[in-house]
Amino acid sequence: MASKSSGGRIDLPGFFDDLVRCETRLYNALNDRLRERHGIVTSQFESLRFLRDHPGSRVADLAAEFAIGIGATSKGVDRLEKQAWVVRRTNPSDRRSSLLDLTDDGLRLVETAETTFTETLAELTQGTLDGPSGPAVVQLLSELRSVLERNQIGLPTG
Repeated sequence: MASKSSGGRIDLPGFFDDLVRCETRLYNALNDRLRERHGIVTSQFESLRFLRDHPGSRVADLAAEFAIGIGATSKGVDRLEKQAWVVRRTNPSDRRSSLLDLTDDGLRLVETAETTFTETLAELTQGTLDGPSGPAVVQLLSELRSVLERNQIGLPTG
């Protein structure tokens, strides 16, 4: 059940519950749509989009962006590589790491999936984010994310 603030006081546990449940429901709905139309899940789409926008990134760069462990990120990249959507190449400045690039198939996939992603997100948030308080909510979440990232809060420990 969604929480409400009363008397100017913010119900922080309720805010947390709402934030997490919104994220989970949006993520799951996007997962379903992306799987149905493109054969990928949301985490794969996000990784492909990041690599499109940041060619030559390392696994560590992906892990830092999504605040997940390096091991899990590497396994995810292995799956993308197995599908021939991503290639690893030796990092010339550190031969212990690899640089990641999209293949032509990976680029085509992320471009078509991005349309589905954006349209689905617009459909799921219609009537809420396009209302009068929508821009303020978007700004607030952006500011909260910036503070958490700047202070390196919530990074994986393992």
